[in-house]
Amino acid sequence: MTDDKTLYMVVPCYNEEEVLHETAKRLKEKYISLRQRGLISEESRVVFVNDGSRDKTWSIIQELHTAAPTFFSGINLARNSGHQNAVLAGLTTVKDICSMAITMDADLQDDINAIDAMVEKYHEGNQVVYGVRSARKTDTFFKRFTAEGFYKFMKVMGADVVYNHADFRLMSRRVLQELANYREVNLFLRGLVPLIGFQSCNVYYERAERFAGESKYPLKKMLAFAINGITSFSTKPLKLITSVGFIMSVISIIMIIWALVVKIAGHSEYGWSSTMCAIWFIGGLQLLALGIIGEYIGKIYAEVKQRPRFIVADFINEEK
Repeated sequence: MTDDKTLYMVVPCYNEEEVLHETAKRLKEKYISLRQRGLISEESRVVFVNDGSRDKTWSIIQELHTAAPTFFSGINLARNSGHQNAVLAGLTTVKDICSMAITMDADLQDDINAIDAMVEKYHEGNQVVYGVRSARKTDTFFKRFTAEGFYKFMKVMGADVVYNHADFRLMSRRVLQELANYREVNLFLRGLVPLIGFQSCNVYYERAERFAGESKYPLKKMLAFAINGITSFSTKPLKLITSVGFIMSVISIIMIIWALVVKIAGHSEYGWSSTMCAIWFIGGLQLLALGIIGEYIGKIYAEVKQRPRFIVADFINEEK
């Protein structure tokens, strides 16, 4: 049984050999400071989760554990499972040996100094503490516009997400145990954690530029991530199809009446342009509707197979 001060940091890593040593150095310094202040116990660890990296990430994690086993642990996934599954793999593995867990990326964009405030908020009674960006000064205009638009659109779609919050958060052991009860394959933790409930609060920080390496979320992945978030937590797109279908039916009835009136009046020649525009418009709507329905059917297909979301090949950890 752990005490109330055992903190496990879960850090997903995919091809992070360029930044991993610096990340470990800064986190070790932070852990020493937190231990000296009595905010976390000596049993606290940093757990790096290797998400099927193709570089030296796993060997570096092993070296870090060997050099400082009372600070660093490692989880090696059998294959690349994706960022969200890597985070969940770490949380699931440590949920019974920690009293609280913080997830953050390895690229040092999340402010490590915000960890102090997170832990303090936890000791004040909060079960979930969200790391929220106070500004987006380091983002390009396109990145800022699309990111902020995404959060607003998610709210419109009915998903309960924290504005400007990514995956930098603290969760108590109780929340982790409840999170383990959610079995969906299509993970979107930003929407899933608020769904669990419990007392929560925000800690604000300024996000830095990536320390080294390349972003693991290019535009294509960001779009796929956004679509996954929307379709995992909202059925409004399906309801929108119904509304559009109803509107188009009303328009069709009006057009039929108009066509009959024109026929009776003796003006039966119809323009080619208007006919083709109508055909293309209706055809486009049908394909769009089928695409949205297909997205949901695809998710149902993935869920009913109940394949494991991740497979842990190795877990290196040293408990005192």
